[in-house]
Amino acid sequence: MTRIVAAVAVAVALLAPAPAGARTVERPAEAPPAPRPLIFVHGGAGSGAQFESQAMRFASNGYPQDRLAVHEYDSTFGINTMEQVWAGLDALVAERLAATGADQVDLAGHSLGTTVLQGYLTSSPERAARVAHYVNIDGRTAPAPPGGVPTLAVWGEGNPARAIVGAENWYAPDQSHVQVATSAETFGQIYRFLTGSAPATTDVVPEPPGRVTISGEANLFPSNVAAPGTTVEVWRVKAGTGERRGTAPKAAFPVAADGSWGPVAVVGGRHYELALTRDDGSTHHFYFSPFLRDDHFVRLLTSEPGTGIDLLRDQSDGTTSLTIARYKEWWGDQGAGNDVLQIAGTDVVTPVIAPRSKRVNAL
Repeated sequence: MTRIVAAVAVAVALLAPAPAGARTVERPAEAPPAPRPLIFVHGGAGSGAQFESQAMRFASNGYPQDRLAVHEYDSTFGINTMEQVWAGLDALVAERLAATGADQVDLAGHSLGTTVLQGYLTSSPERAARVAHYVNIDGRTAPAPPGGVPTLAVWGEGNPARAIVGAENWYAPDQSHVQVATSAETFGQIYRFLTGSAPATTDVVPEPPGRVTISGEANLFPSNVAAPGTTVEVWRVKAGTGERRGTAPKAAFPVAADGSWGPVAVVGGRHYELALTRDDGSTHHFYFSPFLRDDHFVRLLTSEPGTGIDLLRDQSDGTTSLTIARYKEWWGDQGAGNDVLQIAGTDVVTPVIAPRSKRVNAL
């Protein structure tokens, strides 16, 4: 009883008006707590590139770069088992917790990545205890939130009965399978679920052009292991033609054992070529949309000469092969809603090449 009375007395004293002439000291507002690390796990034939736009949206809303990470693996399971993928995720979770001082991480998976993460969360109570929130994007259903972790399940077009029982289920029936993982609308739902409030923006907000840096990895597709014996060259190019400006690259980086390269400062809004050169003298050229803000999930996905997708292209002296990709499906049979991609004046997004049902996101 004495302690209760004392507490009330203190409260009254705090609420009493200050004596005349007394100075009022304003305390600075406390900064909001830093968000937990968010780790993204891609689906089949995927990489960290599927998280690129969403990561920049999180950063546009104040997420520090060290709170955003991806876990990559060989989705064909030719060089890793599921248990090895989980072990790698264990290591990444431990590393992010140690680096940030956070108590738990948040996890998000897309497509096959939901199989990876649902298995991970239900494999042991210890693993689930290190996860505060789980986001399941257009993948597996479940009879309960995996591992008992609070779950948001995001669903695109398809069977509207899909759900994770006991989770928060959000449906976007007009968005296709890859689109629903990368859209601004999905970002808004994920941000609200993780933080408890709506984002200030769902856009990728440009930074001052002189403050933009990029980095990433150069990996073999689809195994996501480092491309051996390669160097990344960064070239300024003309916007209209892709022709290089100058006789030397702005920067060059030998690709590290883990595939990483960079960072390098670029001018926001300008056009660049990222050239992946090999010891044999061959070069794989990459051209991206202009970088608007820091981007540390740039992925240069390639094949060793004579393997993989390199076998699918015409390699005669009189031909050039292009692969044009985006992380949203190309639609060629939606009438007024069609995408248009012209090569030398010819639209190549046709009903035969890119029907919506085919889920084409690279040509």
